[in-house]
Amino acid sequence: MTQFQSYEENVEVSGEAVLAFVNGMGGLKNKALEILLENGITNLEKGNWYSQQAWLNAFKKIADDVGPFTLYCIGARIPVDAQFPPDIISLETAFSSINTAYYMNHRGGKIGNYTFQKFQDGSFHFICDNPYPCEFDRGIIESIGRRFIPEGRYLTCKHDDSAPCRNKGDGSCTYHVEIT
Repeated sequence: MTQFQSYEENVEVSGEAVLAFVNGMGGLKNKALEILLENGITNLEKGNWYSQQAWLNAFKKIADDVGPFTLYCIGARIPVDAQFPPDIISLETAFSSINTAYYMNHRGGKIGNYTFQKFQDGSFHFICDNPYPCEFDRGIIESIGRRFIPEGRYLTCKHDDSAPCRNKGDGSCTYHVEIT
């Protein structure tokens, strides 16, 4: 499945996650609200649920009109605004919480996954098989990772261009995360 297309018609996303869309737009919050409204998302509030497809349509509009960096910024807001498990105490638990949080913020059908693996060298490998844009996922991974890396360390997250990519019509994207 490619990006911007919900796997199932009845899937919904939490208001907390949709608020990250607005907050990730920074100075363009009014534009974000306008785009959401154009796609049928009204009365935006925490605790409410909204059509995932409508939200994905809003992402497509941002991708076409504003660009990938804004998608990244929206993703970076997800760990701040969306629901996450409360027991995150380390980088590894932070990364494993992404998939849990994804399921906390979606309901109503198949949504895909965020799968990660830790290697002996301390690096991580993520496969994101979901309908969201590549840069949005990179924003989520980097944001949650940077909150939990040990002091004095640096995190890099790179899209694996040799692996399948949703920008190319594939069903997933792969990212490599290194801590130096």
